[in-house]
Amino acid sequence: MKFVFDLDGTICFQGKPMTERIVQALEALSVDGHEVIFASARPIRDMLPVVAPSFHHYPMIGGNGSLIAINQKVVQSSVFSKKEWQAIRGLIEEHQATYLIDSEWDYAYTGDDSHPIRQNIDPGKFAKNKTLEALNPIVKVLFLTANKMDELVDKLIALDVYVNRHDKEKVLDISPKGVHKWSALQRLGIEEKSYIVFGNDANDQSLFMNARYGVQVGNHQSLLPYSHEKIALADDYEQVLVERIRYLGKADLR
Repeated sequence: MKFVFDLDGTICFQGKPMTERIVQALEALSVDGHEVIFASARPIRDMLPVVAPSFHHYPMIGGNGSLIAINQKVVQSSVFSKKEWQAIRGLIEEHQATYLIDSEWDYAYTGDDSHPIRQNIDPGKFAKNKTLEALNPIVKVLFLTANKMDELVDKLIALDVYVNRHDKEKVLDISPKGVHKWSALQRLGIEEKSYIVFGNDANDQSLFMNARYGVQVGNHQSLLPYSHEKIALADDYEQVLVERIRYLGKADLR
């Protein structure tokens, strides 16, 4: 069986690397013959510092599906078309937006240094903060602030790009049309109902909709209709999470 794990808020918390308990649970999956895949909103460069080094050769899906890496190297990327990017740049100017914009490895950031997103950008110092003119190709756009954010959302939806709104962080995550975590799994040759997923947020919904079994961490409403079980973020929830990983590694869900 294949196991697909989101990172932040699922097996990594408060921007910190996965703990030893989580590492041991994932290692047990490999020992039992399962394949582990990581799928995050983070680009690959920002996944590496929180994923244990012993897992760096595993398949990684970054940028909400826009990037696929094997052995730490990006092997596939989905980028905005020239027309889409020109329209998005126009909206950035029109709405005076601040942003984090990712290429395959480098990025452009104009947000405040105190923004919670900032601490998670390139903690491993693998990349460069470039101007938009020097950044190419563009795989993901994160709007941090903007004038008339609701109006911006409507205009982005009209562009027919993939829009994911994070209400808790009050940011907008934009990917090219048809690009999400499930589409990236498909590009890896993974079929519907052939994997178990652990996730926590709206950007995991496509994974849950096509999974054999879904474990929701936390209480995000968009995942509830597709979850088979839920782990509440209370008491020692990480221990509960570890126990469920180990249990499902032994269970027969065929």
